Amino acid sequence: MDFSKLSLIEIRDGIANGKFTSEEVVRFFIAKCEEKKSLNAVIEIFYDAVDRAKEIDNKIKNHEKVGVLAGVPIAIKDNILYKGKKMGCASKFLQNFVASYTSTVVEKLLSEDAVILGRTNMDEFAMGSSCENTCYGVCHNAIDPDYVAGGSSGGSAAAVAAGLVPCALGTDTGGSIRQPASLNGVVGLKPTYGTVSRYGIVAFASSLDQASPICKTVEDCQLVLKVIAGKDIHDSTTIDNKLISVHKSKYTLGICRQVMQEAKSTQGGEEFYKLIQKLGDIFDIVQVDIPHIQNSLACYYIIAPAEATSNLARFDGVKYTVRSENAKDLESVYVQSRSEGFGREVKRRIMLGNYVLSSGYFDAYYNKAKRVQKLIKREFTEAFSHCDCILMPTTAGTTFKIGEKLADPIAMYKEDLFTVPANIVGVPAISVPYAKIGKFPLGAQLYADDLNEDVMFEVAKIVEKVGGVK
Repeated sequence: MDFSKLSLIEIRDGIANGKFTSEEVVRFFIAKCEEKKSLNAVIEIFYDAVDRAKEIDNKIKNHEKVGVLAGVPIAIKDNILYKGKKMGCASKFLQNFVASYTSTVVEKLLSEDAVILGRTNMDEFAMGSSCENTCYGVCHNAIDPDYVAGGSSGGSAAAVAAGLVPCALGTDTGGSIRQPASLNGVVGLKPTYGTVSRYGIVAFASSLDQASPICKTVEDCQLVLKVIAGKDIHDSTTIDNKLISVHKSKYTLGICRQVMQEAKSTQGGEEFYKLIQKLGDIFDIVQVDIPHIQNSLACYYIIAPAEATSNLARFDGVKYTVRSENAKDLESVYVQSRSEGFGREVKRRIMLGNYVLSSGYFDAYYNKAKRVQKLIKREFTEAFSHCDCILMPTTAGTTFKIGEKLADPIAMYKEDLFTVPANIVGVPAISVPYAKIGKFPLGAQLYADDLNEDVMFEVAKIVEKVGGVK
């Protein structure tokens, strides 16, 4: 049976009903990962997943209570800790690092009897929009290997799109789940900030990071989020997001005037206008204004590098990272190890972060960015008083060729144009495939107000159905 054509829920239900076993499913996806190794999406297969699948099959056979994800294989991004397994953040600096404890998100998956199948490729320390900044080699797009998978969770998105696994966890700091999901034609979710614990996930920008699933369907993402969400004593920023189901007879969809001005000149602009026309028969459509949304990208590329600079200071060649063989004293341990261990994009963001935090520029850049962040948040709150969700493109267009934008970091940063605002203001957002240009998919994005994930899911299911992209 070709399990790659089934959704996560269909696989879960099939295992529960005895149509097939978890062992069969896990062996199938392991074979798929081996078959499509050249995609470079799954960088390590956890072969002991077969043993865990057998344990879950025995529990089902013996009529023991099992979790809501019983027997379902899930992959995790290479910055999420799983005790006893390697975790490298796609960096030379963390080669052969083995996790000494398990992250909260993985603990929650295991508590519901999921099977962790392997780890996925990513941009180094989650910094990138193409999955080209990786010590494992570029991750290829699931539709055409000459094109990028997107980033930084490119491996997770490509793995789901290529049928290597029904679900993969990624992390989203400025669109790192939603952008690659859009470029590969799958569903990518970013919840309200604090909904999912960051404990055991290597930090990029702590006030922006959120882990979440990439799946084939909105319903699959909704199920996995309910499993991994919740307060955690190990992460004081977590919140008790109830994720209560909400159903309305009709929803109001907001179209941001400023976003439409940006979108109309993009590659996907025409298709996005067509989608709005289709949705006009289903939703009440209203225009909303978020005047400073266009400042989100500049705001992000001040705040995120500033936080990254602080978070990456722990990688020094002294403790758990690779130490340079050329180091001769303490200072050269730091300098040489970091020079050899960090890649070009990570170094670029460290320098940018140190610059905006320096004494001469702190007020001019960082403090101003934080003030603008609060202003954008107020404007979103006002916009949501007029609508249930705001619709916008996920990306300006489809995927691009490998190497096309590597020499132009500004062009690469603009890939996050429509995704960054959700992280800046902390609201939930989801990308759903809705159209194609040629063979390549486009994603539509829905934003909802804080803690309104279930409203967003209901609207997203309708957009998913209207788009009908297979």
